[in-house]
Formats: sequence, C-alpha cells, structure tokens
Amino acid sequence: MGSKILFRALAALTALPGAFAQTVVTSGIVAPTGGTTDIWHFIKAGGIVMIPLGVLSVLALMLIIIYFFTLRRGAIATGRYMKTADALLRKGDYYGLLAVSNRHGEAVARIMRRTLDFLTKNPTATVAEAREIAETEGTRQAAGLQQQIVYLADIGTIAPMVGLFGTVLGMIKSFSVVAADVTATKPMLLAAGVSEALVATAGGLLVGIPAMAAYAYYRGRTQRLIAELEAATTQLISQLGVHYKPGGVQPHE
Repeated sequence: MGSKILFRALAALTALPGAFAQTVVTSGIVAPTGGTTDIWHFIKAGGIVMIPLGVLSVLALMLIIIYFFTLRRGAIATGRYMKTADALLRKGDYYGLLAVSNRHGEAVARIMRRTLDFLTKNPTATVAEAREIAETEGTRQAAGLQQQIVYLADIGTIAPMVGLFGTVLGMIKSFSVVAADVTATKPMLLAAGVSEALVATAGGLLVGIPAMAAYAYYRGRTQRLIAELEAATTQLISQLGVHYKPGGVQPHE
C-alpha cells in the first residue's frame, strides 16, 4: 500500500513540468528555459509593435556604428591640411589653397573652400566680408553635425511610445477577451494580454534607453568637435586677415 502511494506521488511530480509548460504556453507567458527559441517567443509575445521596435533597434545600432567612425577629429581638421593651408596663406596663394581645399573633405576645408571661392569671384571683397562668409558656412557645418545625432534622440523618444502603445493594445486584448467570455477562467484569459503589454513596454525601453545613452555620449563628442572646428577656422581666417588685401586675388588665368 505504501509503495503504491509513493509510486503515485512520483508520477504526479513527474507530470508537473509538462502541466506547467502547457499552462505557460496557453497563457502566452514564456518559460525562462534559455536559448534562441525563448528569445523568439519573447519577441512574439510582445505583439505587432515588436516589428517597428525591431526596425528602430536596427536603425539605432546602425547610427551608433556610423557615428563612431564619422564623428572624429579627422573629419573636422587634420594636421596636414592645417599646415598646408597656413603655408599657402602666408604666400598669398589663394587659388592653390582653393585647389587643396577641393581635394580635402574636412569640415574646415569646406569652410575655406566657400570663403576662397567667394574671394576669387569677388577680388575687391574685404576681409570682413570673407569672415562673414566663413562664419555662415561654419554655422552650417556645425548645424549639420548636431542634426546627425538628433536622429538617436528621436529613436530614444519614439521607441518607449511605441512600447506604450503595445501596452495599451495588450490591456485592451485582455479585457476584451474577459468581457466576451464571462464563463471562462479570468486569470487565464488576462495572462496573455498582460504578458503582451509588459513585453511591449520592456521592448520599448530596451530600444529607447541605449539610444538616449548613445545620444548623450555623441552630443558631448559633437560639442567638442564644433569647438575644434571654430578654433581651426579662426586660425585660418586670422591668417587670411593678416596677409590679405582687397584686390589681392587676381583673376585666375
């Protein structure tokens, strides 16, 4: 008799994991067994909003990688260009500097390109007018740098809102099912919708928080690059002001 009771108890314990797994799948909750399958079930549990969240996460990752390689000092000014520009300004070779600036892609080279293009087309222009052109182009270059990283802030703001929308959809799903079938077990019916709501919220935060953290980091880097751009431009424009005289740029033959 005792052995029969023991056998039945062991059989009941053996059947518990299968019953628990069935309950978990029915309720839409993913058991934490680990592996790629669980991640996929986790994503599916978040509902349709996980699709735009997945797109936003890929965009955020791409932007973070791109900014890592593009937002650097070499994109603003290089020692080679600065030395060449300084030497050509001292000699008054403005056409030579314009040609060098056309071959370089640094931000300070683009500023000098616009400034020297103005001077070569307007030989009687003053240094003050050239400085104004340089300041305008410098402002445009700085705005371009700042505009790039704003996309990360946008993703960091939109992702949690998309997750919140998924939360609302999950709660609507839960209470709609309960209202439609009053005879069923309400906790079981609520579980799937609540699970979808929580997963959508977590998904939005998992995308938004890293995006905002990356934005904060690159914002600081951008401010440093803009300061370096201002310093490099001021150095070259000051050198131009020392050696330039109205009418000093003759038409290029």
